[in-house]
Amino acid sequence: MEILGVYLPLWAVFLIGIMLVVVAWKLIKFALKILLVLVVFFVILIGLDALGVFNTIQNFLLTIF
Repeated sequence: MEILGVYLPLWAVFLIGIMLVVVAWKLIKFALKILLVLVVFFVILIGLDALGVFNTIQNFLLTIF
């Protein structure tokens, strides 16, 4: 198989394709892990806000200063 003027055997083309698929899958898994961490972080922030934790901290700091 000739690609960009260079002859590559068919097994090399398949090997390169498999390597590209593996690298893309690892990148997708990493992005999903980061997304999951961000979602959990924001859910915790929303929960703390709903419980009034930040208002309590703000009022406590206002009474000190």
